[in-house]
Amino acid sequence: MEHKLSLIILTFNEQLHIERCINAAKNLNAQVLVIDSFSTDRTCEIARDLGAKVFQNPFVNQAQQFQWAMDNCAVDNQWVLRLDADETIDSELVTNINEFIRLDGNGHNGAIFHRKHIFLGKWVKYGGRYPLPMLRLFRNGHAHIEQRWMDEHIVLNNGTSTFLQGGFADDNLNSVSWFIDKHNKYASREMVDIMLKRLMPNTDSKITQATSLSIKLKRFLKQSVYMKLPYFARPFIYFNFRYILQLGFLDGGRGFAYHFMQAFWYRALVDLKCIEVEREWQTEMNIAEKVSVLEKYSGYSLEDYK
Repeated sequence: MEHKLSLIILTFNEQLHIERCINAAKNLNAQVLVIDSFSTDRTCEIARDLGAKVFQNPFVNQAQQFQWAMDNCAVDNQWVLRLDADETIDSELVTNINEFIRLDGNGHNGAIFHRKHIFLGKWVKYGGRYPLPMLRLFRNGHAHIEQRWMDEHIVLNNGTSTFLQGGFADDNLNSVSWFIDKHNKYASREMVDIMLKRLMPNTDSKITQATSLSIKLKRFLKQSVYMKLPYFARPFIYFNFRYILQLGFLDGGRGFAYHFMQAFWYRALVDLKCIEVEREWQTEMNIAEKVSVLEKYSGYSLEDYK
């Protein structure tokens, strides 16, 4: 049967998740493209055994990796679906995706899923963590991914989107130590995003204009409210907002751990990394020199910004 859907999965050492992800999507009749960042485990072997086409490209960030896939991996089917390796979709969502594609989008160019977060086997329902609407299915050629270091979204260039019912979850099976290491890396990338905006305030003006209303609102609140608050006060306020006002306390003990780590510890770590860079920026430096400092403390190549 001819494919109408390309499924793109970005991976790095995902042998724990890749089989679950590909098997959950097997009834989509999709061309499965795995874009791997040179895994050292069995990720690529497992993916190939399950019929996926595997490509490898050095990882910079999620946005650049996904765009590389769109540009270099013969993504020529009518519809494109993005999934992370640790994300799951259930049979109801698979059925609704198939029906959506059978009806050629029913007049829409994209479909939104509501993502759940599963932490240590527990669904985190409160604290503003559900529902999290994400446009993950789109008509090829009618959408783009924002080129951001963190919090990138797929955005329609034209047309409308609709919501599809069904289970869609971020259910990572790795250890708490892995979770901490991941968020440490995320904090470095978010620090880069924040500090680049200070150096080049207009770098993402086009991104903001192109983004959906709900995401625009979140980013407005982040830039105009959260980022104006003092270092370390803002993660404290944000955690209490999520944990108390958004009822995060109803998620129980594991929920407290998740909200504390994700809303307070992670945000405080971002602040700390920003302070670290600011200490060196206090001396007289041009933009290229300041970007070099960002490279030093983030570990990422930022030659395009010099």
